[in-house]
Amino acid sequence: MAPPTRKQSPLIPRQVWLGLLALLLIAGSVALVAFSFTIVKLDKDIRTRFAGVRWALPAQVYAAPLELYAGQRITGGALRHELERLGYRSTENLDGPGTFSLSKSAADIYIRAFHFWDGPRPESRISVKLSEDGVSDVLDLDTKEPRDIVRMDPMLIGSIYPQQGEDRVLVKLDEVPKLLRDGLLAVEDRSFYDHFGVSIKGVLRALFVNLRAGHTVQGASTITQQLVRNFFLTLERSWTRKINEVLMSVLLERHYPKDEILEAYINEIYLGQDGNRAIHGFGLASYFYFNKPLGELRDHEIALLVGVVKGASFYNPRRNPKRAKERRDLVLHVFRDEGLISDAEMESAIARPLSLAGNGKGGVERYPAFVDLVKRQLRGQYAESDLTDEGLRIFTTLEPRAQEELERSIGQGLATLEKSRKLPAGTLESAGVVTSVD
Repeated sequence: MAPPTRKQSPLIPRQVWLGLLALLLIAGSVALVAFSFTIVKLDKDIRTRFAGVRWALPAQVYAAPLELYAGQRITGGALRHELERLGYRSTENLDGPGTFSLSKSAADIYIRAFHFWDGPRPESRISVKLSEDGVSDVLDLDTKEPRDIVRMDPMLIGSIYPQQGEDRVLVKLDEVPKLLRDGLLAVEDRSFYDHFGVSIKGVLRALFVNLRAGHTVQGASTITQQLVRNFFLTLERSWTRKINEVLMSVLLERHYPKDEILEAYINEIYLGQDGNRAIHGFGLASYFYFNKPLGELRDHEIALLVGVVKGASFYNPRRNPKRAKERRDLVLHVFRDEGLISDAEMESAIARPLSLAGNGKGGVERYPAFVDLVKRQLRGQYAESDLTDEGLRIFTTLEPRAQEELERSIGQGLATLEKSRKLPAGTLESAGVVTSVD
């Protein structure tokens, strides 16, 4: 008896295979067309928005500048207070703009350059001679000639920013300290000048470095991806957003040079929050955290700002000083490992405190009530968009030294007056008029 034979499955007809292949080709064609339309749309969005006006530039509101001249009544202590209020740093020798050296008889000051309403004022070095009556003379340290009057750079007391709350101080790439530029690339995107917007090597390197360190040291996203995420997209966590981020990063690099992308990133990145005001870019962050221009930052201050990039809220140095210092010191180690600073410079920077300006809760002194008055007056003369988008500089009559003294004396006087008249605290209001007889 012959063994039973296995029944073979009938072969799929050739027509069915051809039908499936046709469906795949149609689906592929539809997907390719949809992808092409997506690329065209994203490319147009990038070229339209990135090539035009990229940022709304808030109007900056300044106090009246301190003027130094022979005969002015100001003590050495009051002058020190004014210089520190402006973010000037006390040094033994004047080693750059924004520094001063004070003794009982004189104050040597390296004044910053500033563009006033009547034209630019270059940086200069002066010596202010002091006596019991105040300023006895003002000399130019370079020419040794007397100066009739010297205007200090005015104090920035506020901004008029858009409703979305973004505030920034724009800087050009050649104004950025070399350590900040190189250090930012070392921490955030070492292959920035080599990749095409997305770095596969960077992803693998970041994975290796983070595993070796035991915690996150480097991110996998390129600077171009971070810029696209901040400038064009939302923070939504989805595959669609991530795919758009990758595509737009490649397209952005196709249209614009690396230095232009890096400069945009330096001005766009979110670095902190001051109430309803969002701090964007290193230019404003330098003032917000240290009350001085970007070019005057020291190694440990630069490292802190670079560290904050990883998470402005998580590494907020005012709310989380210990966490922020640990991050700053880690960044300083990266700087050293990349040869940007020496071992001695790293140890010296690590030994320094965070050195934040202000009262520990926010930025430096601001005068919201006065700035609000300025806004109300200007809105009768300018369009809202002019005040929030055009980068106007507004110089006011507010004298911080007089305002400070007035608030101190009125505060003490009102409390005494209310007590003597048996009134509840806070019943009386006050106002002051400041005049000059000079």
